[in-house]
Parts: sequence; C-alpha cells; structure tokens
Amino acid sequence: MSDQTTSAPVVLQDLQDGVLLLTWNRPERNNGWNIELEETYFAALIAAAKDPEVRVIVVTGAGKSFCPGLDMDTLAAASGQGTPMASRRRWPMTTARRIPKPVIAAVNGAAAGIGFIQMLACDLRFASSTAKFTTAFARRGLAAENSISWMLPRLVGTGVAMDLLLSARVIGPEEALQMGLVNRVVAPEELLPVTLAYARDLAANCSPGSMAAIKGQVLTDLERTSEESRLQALVAVSEVTSTPDFDEGVQSYREKRAPNFAGLSVDLHVPQGWYR
Repeated sequence: MSDQTTSAPVVLQDLQDGVLLLTWNRPERNNGWNIELEETYFAALIAAAKDPEVRVIVVTGAGKSFCPGLDMDTLAAASGQGTPMASRRRWPMTTARRIPKPVIAAVNGAAAGIGFIQMLACDLRFASSTAKFTTAFARRGLAAENSISWMLPRLVGTGVAMDLLLSARVIGPEEALQMGLVNRVVAPEELLPVTLAYARDLAANCSPGSMAAIKGQVLTDLERTSEESRLQALVAVSEVTSTPDFDEGVQSYREKRAPNFAGLSVDLHVPQGWYR
C-alpha cells in the first residue's frame, strides 16, 4: 500500500458558513466501519461541539456508499478470527446524539448495520434516490446492537421496526421516506447541495443555544412523561429568555434583518467503555 493511501485521512473535514461537512473517506472499502474511522469520526464530533465556528454538522460517505457496516476484516476479527474490537475502550455508537448541535446524515448509498445505526443517531436524514437501507443484524447472527431497538421504534413505530429488524430486508429510499426513516429523498447529484443548503439556513438563522436546547428536549423527552416534559419546558424557556440569543432573535425580527447569533462552545466529556 502506498504512503499516499496510508496517509489519507479517514474522515475529511470542511467547515464553511458555520456548517462542518464530515466525509467518511474509505471509498476503496465502501466506507466499511473500522476502529480508525470510528475514533476519528467521534473525536471530530466532540471537537465540533466545542468549536463555536461550527453550528451544524453534515455527515456523508465518499464514493458511492454511506457505510455498509463493519469492514469485512474487522468483522472477521469480531467473529473470533483476529483481535476482537471488544479489547478496546470505545465511545458510544450513539455519540452523535450527545452533540448539542444538529447532526444531519446525507446518505449517499448503502447504509447497513453500524452504518444504519450512525444514520439513526443523526437528528435528520436526507437520502439519495440510489440509497439502500438494511439493519442487517438478523442475517449476521447478531442481536440488535447499540440501542437500535430503542431508536428505531421511536422513529418509525414498533411494527415497522420489528419488520426491519427481524427480516433485515433491504429497502429503497422511497419506502424509507414513506415510513419516516428519512426526511427527504433527492437525486444523487443534488444530495449534498440540498443538505448543505438546509444546514446553512440553520447556521445562519437559528440560535445555536435554542437548537441545543431543543435537541436536548426532544431526545430527553422520549423518556419523560408529558407532565415532566411540560415542566422542563418551563425551565428551559426561562433559561433561554435570559440569553443574548433571545435578545438578538427579538431585535433582528423587529428590525427585519438576519439575526447575528454567537457561536456555541460545549466541552463534552463522553465516557469511553468496553464494547459489548
């Protein structure tokens, strides 16, 4: 393998207009998931949480695939033919959910297994009309991994989640859109332009503090009662109305101009543990 190949970053980063584009860059392996990709991607997410210049994050894959799951070499090791992944301390596979900024998946091709989980962990999912989706686990002799059995029913409902998990069948983008698995389906050449335009609109016009609060509310409220959610919302509103973002939001509306919100910096401490 050439030095150029070995030195190529496994995650490309491009920050423009407040939007950080993270591209999984293993096209020669269809962006198959391995430890290097995992650690680099999650480290980039955690760094983005602290960077006030980053307001929205978009995640995609290089080449024709998003992520088809574990790289075959890594999968062989996990099945006992090499050094198991369980021997390493790892960040949660759902790390994207902990980032207090919108994370949008631009699914450009196959999303399966861990790739499917990473897509679910994002806040929004835009898909190419050539994308394909499968949970994969039942056809690999695995249980539902990394809280997919918690995330998927809350996104598409219990019956649909059972179908996708038990059958591990491959579905196309139109079916994924119909069941609510993805938010939009666009032509392949339009996927990044449409996703980035949406992300730039959030970055330019939405308060980073508000988006962080709302993301936290939506995800945490999944485990709260309705009354707990109502009470927590009262607390959240009282907190944000005392921030400069609220003052700027009101003032920019009154002056009929675009808002000028400050960036958000959050120093996250995401625990690493043993993968099981």
